[in-house]
Amino acid sequence: MGETVSIGLSRELLWSRITAHGAESESFLQGQLTQDLALIDEAGGWSLLLRPDSVVLSTCFVRREAEGLSMDVPREIKEVALARLRRFHLRIDCSLEACDIEGGPFVTTDELVDARWPGANELAAELTPQSYGASFVERTVSFTKGCYTGQELVARLDARGSSVPWRFVRASGPSLEVINGVLGSKGPPGPQGVTSAVQRGARIVGLGFAHRSLLVGDALVSFGDVEVEAIG
Repeated sequence: MGETVSIGLSRELLWSRITAHGAESESFLQGQLTQDLALIDEAGGWSLLLRPDSVVLSTCFVRREAEGLSMDVPREIKEVALARLRRFHLRIDCSLEACDIEGGPFVTTDELVDARWPGANELAAELTPQSYGASFVERTVSFTKGCYTGQELVARLDARGSSVPWRFVRASGPSLEVINGVLGSKGPPGPQGVTSAVQRGARIVGLGFAHRSLLVGDALVSFGDVEVEAIG
């Protein structure tokens, strides 16, 4: 995953907007997104678009509009997200359109790192929602709404204590090489390592993944010059 990392305090994040218009737009998206759309208003809120196997395909910032709903997604994922929605878009009064937009929920990689929020690089790890932490699940997933695509494993993991092998982390250290050495030091082969990072003085601060065996709950753990914190 190392080749996807871009370091810089102000690298711009690119966003696209998928809009759903038509009388059945909300009922269609209610069966595709993880959040209860009845709770979404003009101010908007976060949801997820999952694959049928419950892997997070995209985060979506959803807003209610006059004739439907809109979803802001990372531009790198736009076409995949649109194709995923169209897979289940059959004989329904709902049109789907996508366009690139200026700005978005986060403007730079720096903001994403500070918010401890997954972007396109992190979503490429192909993990279930619980891997990104309890606070992420709380903001994006409803466990009381009706069924949606990908729900089964998410609900099962929640019922079993949300134990997952790979954890989303925020890590800092003197270099990417040193941080990646620590993140990959425990566990089987998998998505260990930094996925997005920024320079903060003499240190690198980034988001990435580690095996749960490296961590102590959600506590900040030090490994020499490297600090790792599971995002809870």
